[in-house]
Amino acid sequence: MDETTTRSEEQPPADQEATYALTLFVTGASERSGRAIDNVHALCEEHLAGRYTLDVVDVLRDPSLMSAYDVVAAPTLIKERPLPKRMLVGDLSDTARVLLALDVRGSVPATGVGRA
Repeated sequence: MDETTTRSEEQPPADQEATYALTLFVTGASERSGRAIDNVHALCEEHLAGRYTLDVVDVLRDPSLMSAYDVVAAPTLIKERPLPKRMLVGDLSDTARVLLALDVRGSVPATGVGRA
């Protein structure tokens, strides 16, 4: 086996190397906004540590960004990178669904769906 083949086999899948660009839209200091912020921070640190950027936008302070990003409700999490772009609405408390929507492979916890 040559050195080139060895290197390519040792590289992790692309989604494990990707840097995620995320923007979270919240409405002020509401309880739901706080939960969404806490949930996305915890999820990112556990599953994307060192591989993400997260911008938090308070739509009460900068409402023009809602229309610029086509956001109609808050909290909303937007994944801009890696493609495809995704939008998730809610407090992001269902970790399995959020990971699936963000296409974070190999990190989705079992949910019990489909079990007898």
